[in-house]
Amino acid sequence: MSEQLGSGTGAPKVRRLTDAVRRVRTAETERLDSVADLHDAERARLGMLADELAGVFGEVPTDDVFFICRVDTGTPPRLWVDPTTHVVIGRDRRTYRLLKDTRLGRTVLHETADLQAMADQVTDYMAERTVERERALESDFLLRKMASAASGPVPRGQAVAGGRDAEPARGGSSLIWGLIAFLFGLSAGVFGLFAYAWLMT
Repeated sequence: MSEQLGSGTGAPKVRRLTDAVRRVRTAETERLDSVADLHDAERARLGMLADELAGVFGEVPTDDVFFICRVDTGTPPRLWVDPTTHVVIGRDRRTYRLLKDTRLGRTVLHETADLQAMADQVTDYMAERTVERERALESDFLLRKMASAASGPVPRGQAVAGGRDAEPARGGSSLIWGLIAFLFGLSAGVFGLFAYAWLMT
């Protein structure tokens, strides 16, 4: 009887730290492999978008310091368009998200799972920014030109200290500076409208 009981009793389980460490390391390796696979998948999808935009990116001048146009392999991977705008892959691993950092925080300009649609959105965004920069440069040129004309030498006989001819000169300068202020305000209003349109997209 005692022999039967002794034979039926199993040996106590021996727990080893080395076995537990091995199990944890195996699980961690599998998790890291899964994360690496997701990272590679996101980078591959962004690479497909970059390939789709290769023609657009190729038209950017080599000396242009504004547009970046490259895939960053960080975590998460990003396709940078300019210093404040980039494309990432959504949590579903399928959706492209065009994001922009502003003073009010990060906003989503467009979100779609369609590669072609996102390529069109990035192209339109770059075109809008190019037009804005051209307008800003034109405004700066006009302001400098008008300021230079306003500060130029006054012809002889038109401005005599304390004379009647000094009044028209001062009136002309005031008119020019008023026009400069108007153009500056107009430019600021145009930029404000574009910024508001992006935020509301």
